[in-house]
Amino acid sequence: MAVNISDLPPKYQAQAVKKYMEQQARRGLVPSAAAVQETGKVNKYRNTPTTRVTPSGAILRFDSMKEARRFDWLIERERRGEIRELRLQVDFTLQEAYTDTEGRRVRAIRYRADFTYYEGTQGVKVVEDVKSRATRTRDYAMKKKLLKDRFGLDITEV
Repeated sequence: MAVNISDLPPKYQAQAVKKYMEQQARRGLVPSAAAVQETGKVNKYRNTPTTRVTPSGAILRFDSMKEARRFDWLIERERRGEIRELRLQVDFTLQEAYTDTEGRRVRAIRYRADFTYYEGTQGVKVVEDVKSRATRTRDYAMKKKLLKDRFGLDITEV
């Protein structure tokens, strides 16, 4: 007797989808975007998380389809030799953590870039972030200025 997932209560639907995705990940298969969205949960920025499988078999998870498409394009550019040392999710510490005069601990300010790579023959470092209108927040703008001040790097928004 087959059970349709839509016949289950929402709590059990989420549990079934999670288990299915874990099984697919173990097998090295990429679940479809439709399977991810079956849980009924709406993401903050209405994005669809996406995965890619590398030739080595590693599974990369991206926050949006736009970010995954940009990764595909950058991988192709790296294969052609236009860029080198492509890295994903690189952290930059914009301000170190410290303890104020009253003994309270203040956390560090960090920025996580979607992609970094070196471009051209001179090896100019490029920091890229995939952005939409909704994700250009005040915090992001502040971190963009701090990155420019501290490291001298501009963020290329895609």
